[in-house]
Amino acid sequence: MNNGGLKYQYARLSVSEKLIAINVVVFIVMGLITALISPTVEDWFALPKDFFDFLIQPWSIITYSFLHGGIFHILWNMYILYVAGRILLNLFDGRRFLNVYFLGVILGGLLFLLSYNIFPALVGINTSLIGASAGVMAVLIFVCTYIPNQEVRLLFFNVKLWHIGVFVVLMDLVQIPLGGNVGGRLAHLGGAFLGYMYARQLYNGVDIGEGFSKLVDGIVNLFKKREKKSPLKTVYKNRKSSNTNASNYDKQSQQKKIDAILDKISQSGYESLTKAEKDFLFKAGKEE
Repeated sequence: MNNGGLKYQYARLSVSEKLIAINVVVFIVMGLITALISPTVEDWFALPKDFFDFLIQPWSIITYSFLHGGIFHILWNMYILYVAGRILLNLFDGRRFLNVYFLGVILGGLLFLLSYNIFPALVGINTSLIGASAGVMAVLIFVCTYIPNQEVRLLFFNVKLWHIGVFVVLMDLVQIPLGGNVGGRLAHLGGAFLGYMYARQLYNGVDIGEGFSKLVDGIVNLFKKREKKSPLKTVYKNRKSSNTNASNYDKQSQQKKIDAILDKISQSGYESLTKAEKDFLFKAGKEE
Protein backbone atom coordinates (compact mmCIF):
# COMPACT_ATOMS: atom_id res chain seq x y z
CA MET A 1 0.00 0.00 0.00
CA ASN A 2 1.30 3.45 -0.91
CA ASN A 3 1.30 5.51 2.29
CA GLY A 4 3.21 8.49 0.95
CA GLY A 5 1.13 9.69 -2.02
CA LEU A 6 -0.58 13.08 -1.97
CA LYS A 7 -3.93 11.48 -2.75
CA TYR A 8 -3.60 9.14 0.24
CA GLN A 9 -2.51 11.96 2.55
CA TYR A 10 -5.39 14.13 1.39
CA ALA A 11 -7.89 11.32 2.00
CA ARG A 12 -6.72 11.08 5.61
CA LEU A 13 -7.55 14.73 6.33
CA SER A 14 -10.74 15.79 8.08
CA VAL A 15 -13.25 17.78 6.06
CA SER A 16 -12.05 21.07 7.57
CA GLU A 17 -8.43 20.22 6.81
CA LYS A 18 -9.38 19.36 3.22
CA LEU A 19 -11.08 22.73 2.90
CA ILE A 20 -7.96 24.44 4.23
CA ALA A 21 -5.79 22.54 1.75
CA ILE A 22 -8.04 23.58 -1.15
CA ASN A 23 -7.90 27.22 -0.05
CA VAL A 24 -4.10 27.13 0.08
CA VAL A 25 -3.83 25.54 -3.37
CA VAL A 26 -6.25 28.09 -4.87
CA PHE A 27 -4.30 30.92 -3.23
CA ILE A 28 -1.05 29.75 -4.80
CA VAL A 29 -2.52 29.03 -8.24
CA MET A 30 -4.46 32.30 -8.38
CA GLY A 31 -1.37 34.20 -7.30
CA LEU A 32 0.60 32.70 -10.17
CA ILE A 33 -2.18 33.41 -12.67
CA THR A 34 -2.49 37.00 -11.48
CA ALA A 35 1.26 37.59 -11.66
CA LEU A 36 1.99 35.78 -14.92
CA ILE A 37 -1.17 35.97 -17.03
CA SER A 38 -3.67 38.65 -16.01
CA PRO A 39 -4.78 40.31 -12.74
CA THR A 40 -8.34 40.52 -14.08
CA VAL A 41 -8.89 36.74 -13.94
CA GLU A 42 -9.69 37.01 -10.24
CA ASP A 43 -12.59 39.37 -11.02
CA TRP A 44 -14.56 36.46 -12.48
CA PHE A 45 -14.52 34.66 -9.12
CA ALA A 46 -14.74 37.59 -6.70
CA LEU A 47 -18.23 38.67 -5.59
CA PRO A 48 -19.16 42.01 -7.24
CA LYS A 49 -21.19 44.56 -5.32
CA ASP A 50 -23.57 45.22 -8.23
CA PHE A 51 -26.61 42.93 -8.54
CA PHE A 52 -26.52 42.89 -12.34
CA ASP A 53 -22.83 41.97 -12.35
CA PHE A 54 -23.64 39.21 -9.89
CA LEU A 55 -26.34 37.81 -12.19
CA ILE A 56 -23.69 37.43 -14.89
CA GLN A 57 -21.44 35.42 -12.54
CA PRO A 58 -23.73 33.78 -9.94
CA TRP A 59 -21.04 31.24 -9.02
CA SER A 60 -19.16 34.06 -7.29
CA ILE A 61 -21.45 33.73 -4.24
CA ILE A 62 -19.33 30.65 -3.44
CA THR A 63 -16.06 31.15 -5.29
CA TYR A 64 -15.26 34.48 -3.60
CA SER A 65 -14.57 32.56 -0.40
CA PHE A 66 -11.62 30.75 -1.98
CA LEU A 67 -9.80 33.99 -2.84
CA HIS A 68 -7.57 35.93 -0.43
CA GLY A 69 -5.87 39.28 -0.58
CA GLY A 70 -2.54 38.32 0.91
CA ILE A 71 -0.54 35.82 2.94
CA PHE A 72 -1.67 37.16 6.32
CA HIS A 73 -5.29 37.19 5.18
CA ILE A 74 -5.31 33.50 4.33
CA LEU A 75 -3.10 32.47 7.29
CA TRP A 76 -5.43 34.08 9.82
CA ASN A 77 -8.59 32.68 8.22
CA MET A 78 -7.18 29.17 7.93
CA TYR A 79 -5.87 29.18 11.50
CA ILE A 80 -9.29 30.11 12.92
CA LEU A 81 -10.96 27.58 10.63
CA TYR A 82 -8.60 24.85 11.82
CA VAL A 83 -9.21 25.54 15.52
CA ALA A 84 -12.98 26.10 15.32
CA GLY A 85 -13.38 23.30 12.78
CA ARG A 86 -11.78 20.75 15.10
CA ILE A 87 -14.22 21.68 17.86
CA LEU A 88 -17.23 21.45 15.54
CA LEU A 89 -16.10 18.11 14.10
CA ASN A 90 -15.76 16.71 17.62
CA LEU A 91 -19.49 17.33 17.97
CA PHE A 92 -20.93 16.71 14.51
CA ASP A 93 -20.07 15.13 11.17
CA GLY A 94 -18.44 16.69 8.15
CA ARG A 95 -21.76 17.22 6.39
CA ARG A 96 -22.99 19.58 9.11
CA PHE A 97 -19.64 21.36 9.14
CA LEU A 98 -19.98 22.08 5.42
CA ASN A 99 -23.57 23.25 5.92
CA VAL A 100 -22.51 25.79 8.53
CA TYR A 101 -19.48 26.95 6.56
CA PHE A 102 -21.03 27.41 3.13
CA LEU A 103 -24.33 28.82 4.40
CA GLY A 104 -22.20 31.36 6.27
CA VAL A 105 -20.35 32.12 3.03
CA ILE A 106 -23.64 32.60 1.16
CA LEU A 107 -25.34 34.73 3.82
CA GLY A 108 -22.22 36.86 4.25
CA GLY A 109 -22.07 37.41 0.50
CA LEU A 110 -25.76 38.31 0.29
CA LEU A 111 -25.43 40.83 3.13
CA PHE A 112 -22.47 42.39 1.30
CA LEU A 113 -24.54 42.66 -1.91
CA LEU A 114 -27.55 44.08 -0.12
CA SER A 115 -25.57 46.64 1.89
CA TYR A 116 -23.77 48.11 -1.12
CA ASN A 117 -27.10 48.64 -2.88
CA ILE A 118 -29.24 50.13 -0.08
CA PHE A 119 -26.96 52.12 2.25
CA PRO A 120 -26.37 55.61 0.78
CA ALA A 121 -22.78 55.86 2.03
CA LEU A 122 -21.86 52.62 0.25
CA VAL A 123 -23.76 53.05 -3.02
CA GLY A 124 -21.41 54.00 -5.82
CA ILE A 125 -18.27 52.56 -4.23
CA ASN A 126 -16.41 50.30 -6.65
CA THR A 127 -15.46 47.18 -4.72
CA SER A 128 -15.78 43.40 -4.60
CA LEU A 129 -15.66 40.75 -1.90
CA ILE A 130 -13.04 38.04 -1.41
CA GLY A 131 -12.03 35.84 1.51
CA ALA A 132 -13.30 32.92 3.57
CA SER A 133 -14.03 35.07 6.62
CA ALA A 134 -17.84 34.77 6.45
CA GLY A 135 -17.67 30.97 6.47
CA VAL A 136 -14.97 30.95 9.14
CA MET A 137 -17.06 33.28 11.32
CA ALA A 138 -20.08 31.01 10.87
CA VAL A 139 -18.11 27.99 12.16
CA LEU A 140 -16.57 29.97 15.04
CA ILE A 141 -19.82 31.54 16.24
CA PHE A 142 -21.62 28.21 15.84
CA VAL A 143 -19.33 26.49 18.37
CA CYS A 144 -19.33 29.58 20.62
CA THR A 145 -23.14 29.39 20.70
CA TYR A 146 -23.55 25.62 20.91
CA ILE A 147 -21.08 25.05 23.77
CA PRO A 148 -20.70 28.58 25.18
CA ASN A 149 -19.22 27.56 28.52
CA GLN A 150 -16.48 25.37 27.06
CA GLU A 151 -13.09 26.83 28.00
CA VAL A 152 -10.15 27.10 25.60
CA ARG A 153 -6.56 28.14 26.24
CA LEU A 154 -5.48 31.56 24.96
CA LEU A 155 -1.81 32.29 25.66
CA PHE A 156 -1.55 32.19 29.47
CA PHE A 157 -5.18 31.92 30.55
CA ASN A 158 -8.46 30.13 29.82
CA VAL A 159 -11.50 31.84 28.34
CA LYS A 160 -14.99 30.59 27.60
CA LEU A 161 -16.07 30.26 23.99
CA TRP A 162 -18.92 32.73 24.37
CA HIS A 163 -16.41 35.39 25.46
CA ILE A 164 -14.51 34.88 22.21
CA GLY A 165 -17.71 35.02 20.17
CA VAL A 166 -18.84 38.30 21.72
CA PHE A 167 -15.37 39.81 21.30
CA VAL A 168 -14.97 39.05 17.57
CA VAL A 169 -18.49 40.28 16.75
CA LEU A 170 -17.96 43.53 18.69
CA MET A 171 -14.63 44.06 16.94
CA ASP A 172 -16.36 43.97 13.56
CA LEU A 173 -19.18 46.25 14.72
CA VAL A 174 -16.92 48.96 16.16
CA GLN A 175 -14.65 48.96 13.08
CA ILE A 176 -17.44 49.59 10.55
CA PRO A 177 -17.73 53.32 11.40
CA LEU A 178 -13.96 53.67 11.12
CA GLY A 179 -14.08 52.80 7.41
CA GLY A 180 -11.85 50.43 5.52
CA ASN A 181 -13.01 46.93 4.58
CA VAL A 182 -16.63 47.76 5.41
CA GLY A 183 -17.82 45.09 2.99
CA GLY A 184 -15.66 42.47 4.67
CA ARG A 185 -16.95 43.44 8.11
CA LEU A 186 -20.54 43.16 6.94
CA ALA A 187 -19.84 39.73 5.44
CA HIS A 188 -18.30 38.67 8.77
CA LEU A 189 -21.49 39.68 10.57
CA GLY A 190 -23.62 37.78 8.06
CA GLY A 191 -21.59 34.64 8.68
CA ALA A 192 -21.72 35.17 12.44
CA PHE A 193 -25.51 35.53 12.35
CA LEU A 194 -25.82 32.29 10.37
CA GLY A 195 -23.61 30.42 12.84
CA TYR A 196 -25.61 31.74 15.80
CA MET A 197 -29.00 30.91 14.29
CA TYR A 198 -27.85 27.47 13.13
CA ALA A 199 -26.72 26.54 16.66
CA ARG A 200 -29.84 27.95 18.33
CA GLN A 201 -32.18 26.13 15.95
CA LEU A 202 -30.22 22.92 16.36
CA TYR A 203 -30.86 23.16 20.09
CA ASN A 204 -34.57 23.14 19.22
CA GLY A 205 -34.16 20.05 17.06
CA VAL A 206 -34.25 21.91 13.73
CA ASP A 207 -31.39 21.57 11.25
CA ILE A 208 -31.67 24.65 9.04
CA GLY A 209 -28.97 23.25 6.76
CA GLU A 210 -30.96 20.18 5.75
CA GLY A 211 -32.45 21.87 2.69
CA PHE A 212 -29.00 23.05 1.61
CA SER A 213 -27.66 19.50 1.88
CA LYS A 214 -30.48 18.19 -0.30
CA LEU A 215 -29.83 20.91 -2.87
CA VAL A 216 -26.13 20.04 -3.03
CA ASP A 217 -26.97 16.34 -3.32
CA GLY A 218 -29.34 17.10 -6.18
CA ILE A 219 -26.68 19.08 -8.04
CA VAL A 220 -24.10 16.35 -7.51
CA ASN A 221 -26.52 13.70 -8.78
CA LEU A 222 -26.99 15.64 -12.01
CA PHE A 223 -23.36 14.96 -12.87
CA LYS A 224 -23.42 11.31 -11.96
CA LYS A 225 -23.85 8.76 -14.71
CA ARG A 226 -26.85 6.56 -14.15
CA GLU A 227 -25.96 2.91 -14.10
CA LYS A 228 -28.00 0.66 -16.32
CA LYS A 229 -29.95 -1.99 -14.48
CA SER A 230 -29.30 -5.67 -15.19
CA PRO A 231 -30.60 -8.98 -13.73
CA LEU A 232 -27.32 -9.45 -11.90
CA LYS A 233 -27.60 -6.05 -10.25
CA THR A 234 -31.18 -6.78 -9.27
CA VAL A 235 -30.11 -9.96 -7.45
CA TYR A 236 -27.27 -8.07 -5.74
CA LYS A 237 -29.61 -5.34 -4.53
CA ASN A 238 -32.07 -7.86 -3.15
CA ARG A 239 -29.32 -9.52 -1.13
CA LYS A 240 -28.05 -6.19 0.14
CA SER A 241 -31.49 -4.97 1.19
CA SER A 242 -31.67 -7.59 3.93
CA ASN A 243 -29.12 -5.59 5.92
CA THR A 244 -30.96 -2.26 5.64
CA ASN A 245 -32.86 -2.53 8.93
CA ALA A 246 -29.73 -3.47 10.86
CA SER A 247 -27.82 -0.56 9.32
CA ASN A 248 -30.59 1.90 10.20
CA TYR A 249 -30.68 0.56 13.75
CA ASP A 250 -26.92 1.09 14.15
CA LYS A 251 -27.20 4.68 12.93
CA GLN A 252 -30.10 5.40 15.28
CA SER A 253 -28.23 3.92 18.23
CA GLN A 254 -25.14 5.97 17.42
CA GLN A 255 -27.17 9.16 17.12
CA LYS A 256 -28.86 8.53 20.48
CA LYS A 257 -25.45 8.14 22.10
CA ILE A 258 -24.22 11.35 20.46
CA ASP A 259 -27.32 13.23 21.66
CA ALA A 260 -26.78 12.00 25.22
CA ILE A 261 -23.15 13.16 25.18
CA LEU A 262 -24.14 16.56 23.76
CA ASP A 263 -26.73 16.95 26.53
CA LYS A 264 -24.00 16.24 29.04
CA ILE A 265 -21.77 18.88 27.44
CA SER A 266 -24.51 21.50 27.53
CA GLN A 267 -25.14 20.82 31.23
CA SER A 268 -21.63 20.22 32.61
CA GLY A 269 -19.18 21.29 29.89
CA TYR A 270 -16.89 19.37 27.58
CA GLU A 271 -14.36 18.59 30.32
CA SER A 272 -16.99 16.56 32.21
CA LEU A 273 -16.83 13.85 29.53
CA THR A 274 -14.93 10.64 30.13
CA LYS A 275 -12.06 9.72 27.81
CA ALA A 276 -14.25 7.08 26.17
CA GLU A 277 -16.98 9.65 25.49
CA LYS A 278 -14.45 12.12 24.02
CA ASP A 279 -13.00 9.39 21.82
CA PHE A 280 -16.47 8.39 20.64
CA LEU A 281 -17.33 12.00 19.73
CA PHE A 282 -14.05 12.43 17.91
CA LYS A 283 -14.56 9.27 15.83
CA ALA A 284 -18.18 10.21 15.08
CA GLY A 285 -17.07 13.69 14.02
CA LYS A 286 -14.50 12.27 11.59
CA GLU A 287 -17.22 10.36 9.71
CA GLU A 288 -18.58 12.10 6.67
